[in-house]
Amino acid sequence: MTGRTLAELGLDEAPRDHPLTYPGVWPPDSALLDGDRLLPLERLVHDEGRVPVLAVGSNASPAQLQHKMAEFGVTGAIPMVRTRVRGLDVGVSAHVSRLGYVSASPVASPSAVRELFVLWLDGRQLEVVDASEGVPLPNGNFQRAWLPAPGVRVTLADGTTLPGVHAYVNRHGVLHDGTGAPRRHPGERALLTELLAESGELRKLFGVTPEQFCARARADSALCRRGTRLFAERRWAVASGLERYVRAQQTGSPGSGSSFSPPLM
Repeated sequence: MTGRTLAELGLDEAPRDHPLTYPGVWPPDSALLDGDRLLPLERLVHDEGRVPVLAVGSNASPAQLQHKMAEFGVTGAIPMVRTRVRGLDVGVSAHVSRLGYVSASPVASPSAVRELFVLWLDGRQLEVVDASEGVPLPNGNFQRAWLPAPGVRVTLADGTTLPGVHAYVNRHGVLHDGTGAPRRHPGERALLTELLAESGELRKLFGVTPEQFCARARADSALCRRGTRLFAERRWAVASGLERYVRAQQTGSPGSGSSFSPPLM
């Protein structure tokens, strides 16, 4: 097998194990994730039995993605394609993950242009990522939606524009920046520093430093739920602008249901 291991590339730390590194280290360019190796990617479109899923947070971290697949015993390579996305920005989820961080969520932003990864997932891989995002649960944190062009324009390095892309829309909405506009996710340490400085109630629940926040949130689902309720009760959450794209069918490959039980996130 050619290619280099994630450890050799400095991509082997998953945010689930190191929450302050969220969203994790992303590859510098398009690649094929095959187990613990990144291989050269020969083509950018992989639509034979696969669907394009936009990664705005830790799903673009090869280590996080590898861990998700291993957790469910799913194997097979995953094409990770670097793209230019217009019409969408990276906001802040209005929920606290029990993995110890406040994650990223996509938000509608007509003028925004971001460099993001598209994952081309087969049916089983899609079920894994759906389950990890809580899609099969009626009260899970995310719903999967199809974002069509031209509202969200995804352009590949060779100039190809995709007709649309799947993305995970937060059921709780996203945090605003104080003006009513969605807050941008600046990286976990910076985000938690900002949030704790702004809210004595958050400091009371999670401590005064990002390290304390992560330590208290990890594996304490009741505390995470309390933090999520606080976001809602204080009206710190607003709509992402992508809710209109959410469709009734949310799980598994298109036209099927998910067979995996979601982990507690």
